[in-house]
Amino acid sequence: MGSDGAGSGPVRATLKSFDILASVREEGPATVTELADRLEYSKSTIHRHVMTLTEEGYLAEGDEGYRIGLLYLDYGIHTRNENELYRVADSKLDEIAAELDEKVWCVTEEDDYGVFLSSSSGKHAVKTYTRVGYRIPLHAFAGGKAILAFMDENRVEAMIERRGLSPFTDDTITSRAELFEQLEQVRERGVAFNYEEGIEGIHAVAAPVLDRNDRPRGSISVAGPANRIKGTYMTEEIPELLLGFVNELEVRLAYE
Repeated sequence: MGSDGAGSGPVRATLKSFDILASVREEGPATVTELADRLEYSKSTIHRHVMTLTEEGYLAEGDEGYRIGLLYLDYGIHTRNENELYRVADSKLDEIAAELDEKVWCVTEEDDYGVFLSSSSGKHAVKTYTRVGYRIPLHAFAGGKAILAFMDENRVEAMIERRGLSPFTDDTITSRAELFEQLEQVRERGVAFNYEEGIEGIHAVAAPVLDRNDRPRGSISVAGPANRIKGTYMTEEIPELLLGFVNELEVRLAYE
């Protein structure tokens, strides 16, 4: 991931700390030696960063090595609670999840990525690798496409330039022209569809949550197995329910 070059300034040092945190989050707890092997930094460099991160609460030491500290839980809860869409949507997600018996997500956008703010699971919901706090590529998920459709086109172009359109399954949209065609359809229908584009075997439907100027605040997405989320249930019944739900959220955002 990194190299142990000389002349590290403050920014490079910060990036090394982020490398350590990312490695522990993605690959699990690790000792100083294991982190040095993973990241190709010297043990002395890893040790200095780990000691600082531990003292400040960003890492915690356990039997298996260093893990992410619970300080991040406080940061995460604070950040989520500051989000207005989360505050108006979270308590209502259970209603739609119970009615459809599927997984329902509240999604927002930050730094060109979709972020799962909260979720609710119906009795038939299936578990995938996604989770609250998980960041998703906007072009590969229904919740992301619902947001992209109402973003300024120049901003979407800039996002594609920065992030690209990487494939996540064989069905992911990787063509700019195809993406823009789908976004136009989202604006016409009011909902976005995902046919195994982000996760194999999973279909999803999402509706954008807009402000008074039709700018996206986020989206609400319903996801489930492709053998269940299909046909008119996917293209008519779920959209009708979602649009009514989202309209209520937009009113609450406008006047609360």
